Amino acid sequence: MPGENLSRDEARERADLLSVDGYEVALDLRSAIGDAPDGPRTFRSVTTIRFRCARPGAESFADLVAPSVNAVTLNGKPLDPAAVFDGTRVALADLAAENVLVVDANCAYSRTGEGLHRFVDPEDGEVYLYTQYEPADSRRVFANFEQPDLKGSFRFEATAPEGWTVWSNGEGARGEDGVWRFAETKPISTYITCVVAGPYHYVTDTYRRTFDDGTTLEIPLGAMCRKGLARHFDADDVFLVTKQGFDFFHDQFDYPYPFGKYDQAFVPEYNLGAMENPGLVTFREEFIFRGKVTQAAYERRANVILHEMAHMWFGDLVTMQWWDDLWLKESFADFMGSFSQVEATRFTNGWITFANGRKSWAYRADQLPSTHPITADIRDLEDAKLNFDGITYAKGASVLKQLVAYVGRDAFLEGARRYFKRHAYGNTRLGDLLSVLEEVSGRDMASWSRSWLQTAGLNSLTPVVTYDAGDRITELAVVQEAVEAYPTLRPHRVAVGLYRSEAGALVRYARAEVDVDGPRTVVAELAGAERPELVLVNDDDLTYCKIRFDEGSLATLRTNLGDITDPLARALCWSALWNLTRDALMPARDFIELVLAHSGRETDIGVLQMLHAWTRSAQTHYAAPEWREQGGRLLAEGAMRELRIAAPGSEHQLAWARFFASTATTDADFQLLEGLLEGTAKIDGLDVDQELRWVLLEPLTAHGRADESAIDAELARDDTASGKRHQVRCLAARPSAAVKAQAWAQVVESDSLSNALVEATISGFGQPSQRELIAPYAPKYFEVIERVWADRSIQIGMDVVRGLFPSLRDNRSTLDSTDEWLTAHPDAAPALRRLVLEARDDLARTLRGQECDAAAAAR
Repeated sequence: MPGENLSRDEARERADLLSVDGYEVALDLRSAIGDAPDGPRTFRSVTTIRFRCARPGAESFADLVAPSVNAVTLNGKPLDPAAVFDGTRVALADLAAENVLVVDANCAYSRTGEGLHRFVDPEDGEVYLYTQYEPADSRRVFANFEQPDLKGSFRFEATAPEGWTVWSNGEGARGEDGVWRFAETKPISTYITCVVAGPYHYVTDTYRRTFDDGTTLEIPLGAMCRKGLARHFDADDVFLVTKQGFDFFHDQFDYPYPFGKYDQAFVPEYNLGAMENPGLVTFREEFIFRGKVTQAAYERRANVILHEMAHMWFGDLVTMQWWDDLWLKESFADFMGSFSQVEATRFTNGWITFANGRKSWAYRADQLPSTHPITADIRDLEDAKLNFDGITYAKGASVLKQLVAYVGRDAFLEGARRYFKRHAYGNTRLGDLLSVLEEVSGRDMASWSRSWLQTAGLNSLTPVVTYDAGDRITELAVVQEAVEAYPTLRPHRVAVGLYRSEAGALVRYARAEVDVDGPRTVVAELAGAERPELVLVNDDDLTYCKIRFDEGSLATLRTNLGDITDPLARALCWSALWNLTRDALMPARDFIELVLAHSGRETDIGVLQMLHAWTRSAQTHYAAPEWREQGGRLLAEGAMRELRIAAPGSEHQLAWARFFASTATTDADFQLLEGLLEGTAKIDGLDVDQELRWVLLEPLTAHGRADESAIDAELARDDTASGKRHQVRCLAARPSAAVKAQAWAQVVESDSLSNALVEATISGFGQPSQRELIAPYAPKYFEVIERVWADRSIQIGMDVVRGLFPSLRDNRSTLDSTDEWLTAHPDAAPALRRLVLEARDDLARTLRGQECDAAAAAR
């Protein structure tokens, strides 16, 4: 639509012209229930905006994406909706110094997770609503100035069906007239306003804190989910982590939580992990666990809870001016989530998860052709949507971890305190943060910023060691390298650890911290040390880099990786080995061999589950095609071996059971899966609950061992929203040309599926065992993606373009077809081209990995 993709230049011009005093938004949500209308299901939205104009007589616009507008009034003068509203913007001419705009619109409920999402629970027919706006979808619910630096206070009210409860950012209550009214908010940006409505199951608690000056803060806490999930909802644990988080942030930030109450809503069909709406944080309901999960799942949920809480300060209280500085909230929240988790909760291994999980996301993103500086160049809203990526989140958080080592923890936190007090309820840019950090630390933040925040790319650090005749180190140097496209060499504060075998364990016996700067840095402190079996650069994970090994260290890891006693050091080695595999420096079969040899001794369940994911990827994408089948058998055999010896009822047993199901290849494998489903086979201690049943059923459907009737029977056992998603995925996974044609049509040619079911269908469609079956869709993909991008919402467009790229058609022909499309479509939407370029890069990496693996077999 014209004008829907707001540009940075337009936003700057509007911010120079306008300032907002406040909004009053009235929503009528009674249309959410009842018979479906012929056209889009809509709700009435009446918005009053009070704002000022710096140049009276000027013109501007308000944002609104809606099927129709009933009336527009500016400063008491009615305007013709047909003349001023074009579907995305309301034109405003001849503005006064002080203005009142009233827009009465019919806005559409969403089925894509953008705007006001409407969900019908198949289990009981109940309707649930929630909003999701970032970066710019509040305009789908009410008229506004949709950019982060035009903050205002908000007063919401909503009329809802009888029996419903409505929540918003502020405290609310239902009046005698049946209208829910909410307290006025502090000045906040449009994208973090929120409304949740429906017959949600709601639990309450209270956080209390007495400060050193004797004042007491009480924060009403609430947590909610669909009624169908209430029996699974462990709200006590959610509240425990919430209270621990508030204690930590109050201690460290010296700025009391400023937004009143704190509700947390776990909502269906959510596109994100969570969203930091002040006073009403929304989460994907998959964080409510319907079956047994490992501690890694609880750790992940706690991290997300704390991440969103950190946003109350980094993002909500102080907000970036434009999406270029998205990192000012996301990098900080990602870092503070792990920081607070380690120091304030039971999940004290959070830095291990950070090193092994979050950083792997960043490493991948930083090697794509779309890599960008942490402070990015965001031209428009489509750019902004795609920059919620591994650079902005995980690389930024990794760099902040490096910054803490650079300036010191105390200085970093004191800088944050001054930053909040100086810019409360305002908007900032990079320089605002750097100035306060330089002020408290005395460090030159400008040069640090140029190296870490304003350049793209990833450095590699490799140890180079020489020894004397007595097997002692004469010199240990760290060599820093960068790729040609992004040649910046950065200052790194690193620890270098030396490890040797002692009583069957590989332990650290020497460590030195050093500032690596430039292409070669000598670690003088380690000269004279005994010859190590392993040299680990970036021990303790202080900096952001790719770790490489000298030949002796690599040989040690091949035979003794499982002997490393320190779990963080072990996780760093696994991550480095995976990077070697992705970079086609280690054959996929060697990585798989390492995992099969050593992962059974991995104590950290999150690391183990990440190894399972990496190993599946190695076998699916990077193994030579002629070895792929053998590699799959080896994985299944190894998974079964570990499953049999895992402690009964342990989380390791559950992880190996899930991995075995994903790798099953032989008739015997499938017979065991069938037996576990039917109850004729049993593994001592393994509880085959409903979630695990779906995990076992999917490979059976993908390999033609279970048909539609079996899938329908499983849905009858689990006729819930979660069960429906599993059913849709299993249906699309069946090895049938007709099934694939139907799945393709449902996703590409129709918009009848909700966002969650689009995701499930795409997931089932692309089965690694069905490469030939889905091959005909490779050329079709390039024929439809421009139309899909133009016709569908950006979220669905991203899901389709990413999810249906023919990555399993992993040959030179597909790479050539991708290049042909890119050459023939230079004027395609930049965001679309970025997605295709990223997919192309992954495919090229796949082919390089396969060549490396094949070459290893030939030697």
